[in-house]
Amino acid sequence: MTRFARDPLYRRHRFPAEVIAHAVWLYFRFPLSLRMVGDMLAARGVFVSHQTVRHWG
Repeated sequence: MTRFARDPLYRRHRFPAEVIAHAVWLYFRFPLSLRMVGDMLAARGVFVSHQTVRHWG
């Protein structure tokens, strides 16, 4: 079990905490749009909308 899985902030989310953390890291670390982050996750098999990424951030 990772430290994200034990974090109560992630308990009501549909996606694993690692996916959320990676999406937020991509968005804030690199000059990417929300849609680009969603497309990058979709290429890896995780289908989220840009609005979902915005809520996570």
